[in-house]
Order: sequence, then C-alpha cells, then structure tokens
Amino acid sequence: MAYIHIVAALAVLQYLLFSMSVGRARVRYRVRAPAVTGDEGFERVYRVQMNTLEQLVAFLPVLLLAGVYWPGTWVAAIGLVWIIGRFVYRRAYLGNPAKRGPGFMLTVLPTAILLVMTLWGALRGVVPVA
Repeated sequence: MAYIHIVAALAVLQYLLFSMSVGRARVRYRVRAPAVTGDEGFERVYRVQMNTLEQLVAFLPVLLLAGVYWPGTWVAAIGLVWIIGRFVYRRAYLGNPAKRGPGFMLTVLPTAILLVMTLWGALRGVVPVA
C-alpha cells in the first residue's frame, strides 16, 4: 500500500501546485478574488485547477479502494498514469483548450479502470492484499 499512498500524496501535491498557479495567475492577469472570470489566460489556469479537483473526487477513492483488492504496484502504476495525464491536460489546456482530449483521456481512463478493479474485487470477494 505504500506505493499507492505515495501516488495519492503526489496527486494531492499536484493539485496544490495547480492551485498555487491560480494565485500567480491572479497577479499576472489582474483578476482579483473572488472573481473567477476576466482574462482568458487566467480562466485557463483556473479551469485546469478546478477540473483537477473535479477529477480527484473520483480518482482518490478508487485508487485507495483498488489497493485493497489488487497488488499495490499495479494500482500505483495506473495512478501514475493519472498524474501524467493531468500534466498533459494542463499543458494542452493552457496552450490550446481544444487539444486537451489526450490528457483528459489519460485521466478518465485510469479512474475508470480503478473503478472496475474496485467493483470486481469487491463483488468477487477477492482476499484483500496485505
């Protein structure tokens, strides 16, 4: 489970880094809180952060639950794909939002796979991995 916990912590760290970039973007684009609209550059940075938060809500629980039923190295590897996908998504979204698809898929597919693994493990009564 240690690998899974490391991946979970890295995902939260990534989110915090994206959150800090919103603060920097507020200064750069002169968008004062509580506004979340204004300059398109700011809105892109903000949407990356918010979309990451939206994805974390589904990702973290299934990451941790899948680790109960499946080898931690498998689950952690799938989780790393999610983290990479978030960076790919961010880079594409900040450059050209229309090209965010591959990064989005590298986020949604790992979450879906972990969800299926969790359900399959729970429904089959697989012995939890120690």
